[in-house]
Amino acid sequence: MTNSDGCPIQGGNRYAGFNDSMKKRAATEISAVTTAPAPCVFCQIAMGAARAHVVLEDAISLAFLDNRPLFPGHCLLVTKQHYATLSDIPSDLIGPLFLNARTLAAAVQRAMGADGNFVAINNIVSQSVPHFHVHVVPRKRGDGLRGFFWPRHKLAEEEAAAVQKDIVGALRDAR
Repeated sequence: MTNSDGCPIQGGNRYAGFNDSMKKRAATEISAVTTAPAPCVFCQIAMGAARAHVVLEDAISLAFLDNRPLFPGHCLLVTKQHYATLSDIPSDLIGPLFLNARTLAAAVQRAMGADGNFVAINNIVSQSVPHFHVHVVPRKRGDGLRGFFWPRHKLAEEEAAAVQKDIVGALRDAR
């Protein structure tokens, strides 16, 4: 069975550890299944149909080594259930998912003998696989990466105030 994005929905032990609202949502998705395209590569990895070097797995997420890492130890943390972006993830999964991101970041840093780490999420733009994922990249001083990978610009005070107003309004509308 697949969800509306063409990604697999599995029963049985897949939902071990899910709370009631998570199980209810999964049952709703299963009942709404129609013919869909082939699952994305991250869904294939999550269901064991594609190979990956898995480093962490629980009921809601899976982490594996990036196949094109910035540095050795670069991992991707993905949701097992298919969600395209951060905004698509249900609220009850956010806390457990980011606890896993925090745990993974600390473990990668220790294992790689890194000075720190870079944790990043792309939503749509620069998202090479349309399945939510968190990059955890070990960093060492002098490793060649410069802050963010794109130029930064100072905003004029008036522009900053207008942007602030727009974001505060959008947050008000989101609640």
